[in-house]
Amino acid sequence: MPLGTLDGTPPPFFRQGPSALSKLMLFSTLALLLMVADARFHVTQPLRTLLAAALYPVQWVALRPVIWAQGGSQYFETLNTSQTKEAAAQYQLGLQSQRALQVEQLTLENTRLRALLAMRERLNTPALAAQVLYDAADPYSRKVIIDKGALAAVLPGAPVLDEAGILGQVTRVYPLVSEVTLVTDRNQAIPVLNVRTGVRALAFGDSASRSGTLELRFIDANVDMVAGDLLTTSGVDGIYPPGLPVAKVLKIERRADSAFARITCAPVAGVAGSLHVLVLHPLAGQILARPEPEAAPVKKGAKP
Repeated sequence: MPLGTLDGTPPPFFRQGPSALSKLMLFSTLALLLMVADARFHVTQPLRTLLAAALYPVQWVALRPVIWAQGGSQYFETLNTSQTKEAAAQYQLGLQSQRALQVEQLTLENTRLRALLAMRERLNTPALAAQVLYDAADPYSRKVIIDKGALAAVLPGAPVLDEAGILGQVTRVYPLVSEVTLVTDRNQAIPVLNVRTGVRALAFGDSASRSGTLELRFIDANVDMVAGDLLTTSGVDGIYPPGLPVAKVLKIERRADSAFARITCAPVAGVAGSLHVLVLHPLAGQILARPEPEAAPVKKGAKP
């Protein structure tokens, strides 16, 4: 090729385009125009909507691990909080149940104390309030221990009653406590009177093993007595004041081979659940002593 025919322009690889400053100014101006146009005329809103719709699945998939991690942590936190609240609620429920039981017990005790106070006001005999501490250790007897003894002027043989009627009799007195034998004890006997007919009898504790009943012995088979009759103290023994409820007749068995009827009675007092009782002074201590007979006057002139 002849030398005169060579092109003096540089090859395309070495060609120089617009300068970097020119490009910066151009693109800056274009960006400014686009921002002004978008702010004033919202020209890019369709493009944004399209891009947001196209990228939403990618965003949803990318956010799943984060959401799952947050949900798992919240689940365990919520589970722990729920368990703590449940434990606190169970504790409060237990306290409320205990208080409800105490309220019922206090209400029953208040009712019994009011009845016992009303009975004390009706009695003309001095009475001492006492509380049952525990049952006696002997399984073959029906005895309880009360919290009043000789220091409180409790006397042996003193009658003991609750708000319903006769409970028993003091058989042993210690300085601070006393032993009360219940009317259902097999070795205990109490004179009673049928309120309806006026028939007197003697009620014994049933000899059956802890039956909790009384038995009228040596009663004629043809006696006028029916189930439901109320038996009260007769007062002939000089221990129990008359007119205090003792028992109610449960059943009467008349046998042809015996001249006596078998009569079973249920005590009206709470022999198995009394807590507060009254201890009376024995009636014999209130009966005036028999006056001494007066000496016959000595006649005048008579030799002594």
